Amino acid sequence: MTKRFAALGMMLAGALTLAACDAIPGMGGGEAALDIPEIAPGELSEATMKDVTRLLSSDAFEGRMPGTPGEEKTIALLTERFKAAGLQPGNGESWVQEVPLVEITGRNYAPLTITGKGGTQSFAFGKDWVGVTYREEAKTTLKDSELVFVGYGINAPERGWNDYAGLDVKGKTVVILVNDPDWQSEGLEGTFNGKAMTYYGRWTYKYEEAARQGAAGALIVHDTAPASYGWNVVESSWTGPQAYAQRGDNAPPLTQMNGWIQKDAARKVLEAAGQDLDALTKAAQQKGFKPVPLGLTAATSFESTFRSFVSHNVIGILPGSEAPEEYVLHTAHWDHLGRCTPAPDGDDICNGAVDNATGTAALVALAEAHAKAGPPRRSLVFLAVTAEESGLLGATYYAQNPIFPLAQTVGGINMDAFQMAGRAKDVTVVGPGKSQLDLFLDAALKADGRAATPNPKPEAGYYYRSDHFAFAKLGVPMLYIDGGEDLIEGGREAGAKIAADYTENRYHGPKDEFDENWDWSGVMADLQLFFRIGRMMATSSSWPNWNEGDEFKAIRDQSCAASAKGC
Repeated sequence: MTKRFAALGMMLAGALTLAACDAIPGMGGGEAALDIPEIAPGELSEATMKDVTRLLSSDAFEGRMPGTPGEEKTIALLTERFKAAGLQPGNGESWVQEVPLVEITGRNYAPLTITGKGGTQSFAFGKDWVGVTYREEAKTTLKDSELVFVGYGINAPERGWNDYAGLDVKGKTVVILVNDPDWQSEGLEGTFNGKAMTYYGRWTYKYEEAARQGAAGALIVHDTAPASYGWNVVESSWTGPQAYAQRGDNAPPLTQMNGWIQKDAARKVLEAAGQDLDALTKAAQQKGFKPVPLGLTAATSFESTFRSFVSHNVIGILPGSEAPEEYVLHTAHWDHLGRCTPAPDGDDICNGAVDNATGTAALVALAEAHAKAGPPRRSLVFLAVTAEESGLLGATYYAQNPIFPLAQTVGGINMDAFQMAGRAKDVTVVGPGKSQLDLFLDAALKADGRAATPNPKPEAGYYYRSDHFAFAKLGVPMLYIDGGEDLIEGGREAGAKIAADYTENRYHGPKDEFDENWDWSGVMADLQLFFRIGRMMATSSSWPNWNEGDEFKAIRDQSCAASAKGC
């Protein structure tokens, strides 16, 4: 999970204000034409949720890192449970789709040294900075690479914005701010959608653009608020083995090294250049910002070992009774971080119980419930994807190599980390107002007597940070719904406290472990909601689309126009 838990602990004070400025579900056009049937509650098993979550997050699965024995155990368990639930193999006669990956493990890191007229500063790996290479090279050496501050590192011609204007960064290292320029706005109006993050604010984009510009290195300045997670998350996620999709011919260019630098360390670097981080940040938020050469050079080195391997997406299907070639998708990622930075007690297994053994267990529980209810009109697909923690690699591979054509995929629901907070009066909708799937959500919420709370922190860009995004950017309408914030016992204050505790003490760390004392009532209520929505889509005859003006509508329309079947 890449994720929204980190924001919930900070959202309490502004929740009501944000609810007023984010979009509300059901605002899209064409509502009257949609066929949204009523659906009876499903027979959902809390025992299944507990059993599968407990097993997947046990030490025996070693943190479910792709390409390890933990993956083998995960694939075997999911295959067994999908089959027992009543599903059929989703890839012909196979339960899996192969996903070719390469694992790169950095070691023997030298400090990051910054040299200028005033001398040399040295920053320790892990504590002050982290870095990786995407290149399959045994030795990475960044030597005397000129540092340039490039603001938010965005080149967006359609928005009249180019932080690289007039700059040649070949061989240089760019220093980049996290998020996009107007993330601190109160509303959602602005060059980069105001408070709501665009894809230009994501770290993935910033590294890709730096590579396109020819940079040798890219360092993103970590700041907890705009990143929406602390340095502990960066350190645990960017150290140890890193999995990437294997690169084919004519692949895009790569930097030598991509990394993050602590905000305090970045401040010291800029001070050595006679610059102030706060002043540069303010300048970078204005249209027409020009990059700033810093008169400093960066150097570091590290070694890498490589392992090419094949990971797997697990796919089960419940064929439809009348329109089996129309598909409704349920997704969750089965992977986690494997062995990671040890806790004070020496525990180094990131078990990923909440993130995302719970979501993976939900696939099994939903499969059981739908099978018991009998095949709906359309086919239901249950897809457990690999390598989400490495950058949505399994979901992206499936979306680019779909077993079931995307033009024949009605839409889907993504499940990523259920909150163990008890029942809530609401659910949190990440990316509300984007598609007509909101209308299915509205109907399901009404049936359950609950409400929708818009994403409380749109500047975090959560819609671009989990597996549904891989499908959305290729046109498939996708819902991303998280647990509610207004708890029946304790309200929003209690919800924020529980979320903050998870973020600070367990998220992406060794203490995200199964707890026999968890309260599953809220999870099961959310699961019932997902059952209703999936069943509605699978029973309906409608093809919901993205709302007018959404960035994904054009590609969906193009996909539909080219298809003789489906939408």
